[in-house]
Amino acid sequence: MMRERILTASNAFSVARVILLLPLAYCLTNEFPYNRWWAAGIIAAAILTDFLDGYLARKLHQVSEFGKVIDPLADKIAVGVLAVMLVWVGDVPLWFLIVIIVRDALIVSGGLFIRKKKKIIVQSNWPGKIAVTAVAVYLLLSALNLGLLESFRQVTLWASVVLMVLSLAVYSRRLFIGRLIEEQ
Repeated sequence: MMRERILTASNAFSVARVILLLPLAYCLTNEFPYNRWWAAGIIAAAILTDFLDGYLARKLHQVSEFGKVIDPLADKIAVGVLAVMLVWVGDVPLWFLIVIIVRDALIVSGGLFIRKKKKIIVQSNWPGKIAVTAVAVYLLLSALNLGLLESFRQVTLWASVVLMVLSLAVYSRRLFIGRLIEEQ
């Protein structure tokens, strides 16, 4: 059996997304000139790493079982921790954080169930990727905290909630259909 490479460029970008939370926390919790712009720049860099890791994995033929786990896990950690920080500083409502946590907990639980039963790792789906992007845009706008963008920020809030529910429905359908096929 051939050992899978874990140290790849694509996996490094996934890990970088989590590491970026440290300077982001500093920017959001300390007052200094342009701290919110610095925070927004770090969030934009994290969003870029999310696109780069998948692109590089395919382009450099580095798609791996480890990458299938670390990429969505890094997304969930980065989005969850950022949402906690923005709730903490008063820029995001607590109920939104709860929606994120409940959705992600259900998806992770379903993924673990499928892995245990079928010995496969379920990859992210497009509705999930779009939902994470919408959530990231909402969190980016919230970090900027610009009154000028408030209407757009509210649109992204509700769009991200709808997309999170839609992606959860797609994941649930995949789990339910998988269980039906297994029972036949």
